[in-house]
Amino acid sequence: MSRRGFLAGLTASAGAVALAPAEALANVITDAAGGLATSPDRFGRIFALPGFADFNASGLRPALMAMGQRGGVIDARDPLEVGPVRLITEPGLSPNNLDNPAHTAGMTFLGQFIDHDVTFDQTSPLGVVTAPENSPNTRTPALDLDSVYGRGPAVDPQLYNSADRDKFRVDSGGLFEDLPRQSNGTAIIADPRNDENLMIAGMHAAFLLFHNRVVDRLRGQGQTNVFAAAQQLVRWHYQWIVVHQFLPAMIGQAVVDDILRNGRRIYRPAAGQQFIPVEFQGACYRFGHSMVRPSYRANLQGDPGGNPATGAPAFFGFIFDPAGEGQADPVDLRGGARARRRFIGWQTFFDFGGDQTQHVRNAKRIDTKISTPLFNLPLAAIPSRDAPTSLAQRNLLRHITWSIPSGQAIAQAMGIQPLWAQNFPELQQFAHGLPSSTPLWYYILKEAELLAGGQRLAGVGARIVGEVFIGLLQLDPTSYLATNPNWRPTLPRRDPNQPVGSDFTMTDLLTFARVDPTSRGQ
Repeated sequence: MSRRGFLAGLTASAGAVALAPAEALANVITDAAGGLATSPDRFGRIFALPGFADFNASGLRPALMAMGQRGGVIDARDPLEVGPVRLITEPGLSPNNLDNPAHTAGMTFLGQFIDHDVTFDQTSPLGVVTAPENSPNTRTPALDLDSVYGRGPAVDPQLYNSADRDKFRVDSGGLFEDLPRQSNGTAIIADPRNDENLMIAGMHAAFLLFHNRVVDRLRGQGQTNVFAAAQQLVRWHYQWIVVHQFLPAMIGQAVVDDILRNGRRIYRPAAGQQFIPVEFQGACYRFGHSMVRPSYRANLQGDPGGNPATGAPAFFGFIFDPAGEGQADPVDLRGGARARRRFIGWQTFFDFGGDQTQHVRNAKRIDTKISTPLFNLPLAAIPSRDAPTSLAQRNLLRHITWSIPSGQAIAQAMGIQPLWAQNFPELQQFAHGLPSSTPLWYYILKEAELLAGGQRLAGVGARIVGEVFIGLLQLDPTSYLATNPNWRPTLPRRDPNQPVGSDFTMTDLLTFARVDPTSRGQ
């Protein structure tokens, strides 16, 4: 193919593309992905393709470890020595870690919250070949917020208000809401990962309050026995946000529209047999790790007695900082702690408009660079509590665990123009054919970088993420897409000039939950 033809193919791959014919796809899709019965409580595969490398090669694991080490090709090499404040106020200090003008910082943690709703692997050994079908997924493969609701007030009463079982228990951190906690700081929530960092903990707490406010609204309308009705209303508004705000931002509106109008082509389990594919769980949906900033401003006024040299009265911190280990009120933004300053001022993370827009900060671009603090995770942020502590290394070793095919093999199987070795010169040093048979996670980051300027996923990554999420909703008989695809939101918008039903976004949800800047007086 000529250079012009190759580049034209890459450009087409950035949006909705025509995939391979159904007959060709049928030859590379697993039985489970193609519609036969499976085990929804286990992981599975979409593609019946070989793994990206020879997993018996003695040098493969060291090569992946070198690829994902701190100071390696994936490390953005942020100058952490300048401190968390300057890395936000002076983005030019991190020339390898560019801001994403299309995404506010909160979209990163919305993505993490959604991930924790659909997938949780607690058993597969990292870097050891394992059959996905033998590995339980301890989350339901549905956007049903089981990470929040648990098994409901009858089975998980510890999550709920003992004086009002229709509502969640919500505690105070001193100024504003906090997750309920044991005396040692351990959060009392359905999924412990939603306390890995301060932002995800704040989002979980916001959803608890969102549900409680829906309960109040239904009771105010005269309803009794409101728990099930409130739960459905919360779930459907959350699912609306996934379909109408999150997915368009992450994969592009054209891909969302194509899947909804023309159907899913590669992820087509039987109704009620939906499952989480390892190509999604182990690779494509890990794109959000590239969006994480090295540091954040958690709030504007939470630390009035703090050191002005470190940003007080605002509370700034690295996402993770080894100096925070063992501290009662850590200097960083890890979870598992309670203090007056440890709350999220959402105007930094989502755009509430008006005077609040000046406070918004962006996520990082979706590309092959990862913020430096993620190469030294605290063990508390790793569910299995094991090494390595580099997030990039863990992601790459996961490709061995699940024997995930290369990005190029999947692209060819789907009929999408692949990226080839000339697009991965930085991987030549690691041998094992990685430039032309690239681990899927790294491949989809490179797709986003080259084809969409790092602003969203493209090609293989966009299609897999889109089909899995939309498929989970269409195959769940309780979701709004399956039950009433013409449904529109019924809760009020943040802006009273915007009619009910016109849309519903994260700023609407946070405002309804009364954790927005105006409700807090900040």
